[in-house]
Amino acid sequence: MEKYNIEFLRSIELFSSLTNEEIDNISSRIHLKEFKKNEILFYEEDTNEFMYIIIFGRVKVFQTTEDGKEIILAIHGEGEFFGEMSLIDEQTVPATVSIMENSLIAIISKKDFYGLIFSQRKVLENLLRVLCLRLRDSWKKIQMLNFKNASHRIKMIFLMLSEAHGKKTAKGVTLNIKLTHQDIADMTGLTRESVTRVIDKWQRDGEITILSNRFIRLNPDFVQNEVKLTQLEERLLRKG
Repeated sequence: MEKYNIEFLRSIELFSSLTNEEIDNISSRIHLKEFKKNEILFYEEDTNEFMYIIIFGRVKVFQTTEDGKEIILAIHGEGEFFGEMSLIDEQTVPATVSIMENSLIAIISKKDFYGLIFSQRKVLENLLRVLCLRLRDSWKKIQMLNFKNASHRIKMIFLMLSEAHGKKTAKGVTLNIKLTHQDIADMTGLTRESVTRVIDKWQRDGEITILSNRFIRLNPDFVQNEVKLTQLEERLLRKG
């Protein structure tokens, strides 16, 4: 863990408030493991005994419906963590986690996880903050699924992704994450054909640009229309 030690651990929100000495102590409790693209880390309803932190790579968290359709609940990238829920409530894991690209992941056992949050108040406070953010994110997704218009759903999911994976540039906000049309469909509850139709229209209208590395750039017109989407959310909430 020496190579990633202080620099990497400090970049993780969970450990961002710790001193160098505290971070150094944490590093001895973390084990590294490489995972290949498409490898399943664990399945829905498995019993989990670890928390995972992504050093590099990306994973998707999803559930599978009775007819075999995937519903993507989250995509986690570098510096993000997952798996803590089943350590806290001691229930089986609520979703399957699959490796989207070759990844290096740090693993913390249940025993060490509890040792950290009980001995480091700042880690516990950061954990609670992250869990609250994820709860708010879940509420936004519920709102998104209430939109009947496909373009409103996709716009909202793009804006949500921009909060975690967006990078502001002079030309707009780039989503530093590779998404297929099927991925977007699985995140929004739409068909792939509907997603393709909306994406193609936005490209023609200059609202988004698909870059050579397959990242999506939300151009200024798209970002400015966020105000209109917020107004839609407010009207939806008033109706609900």
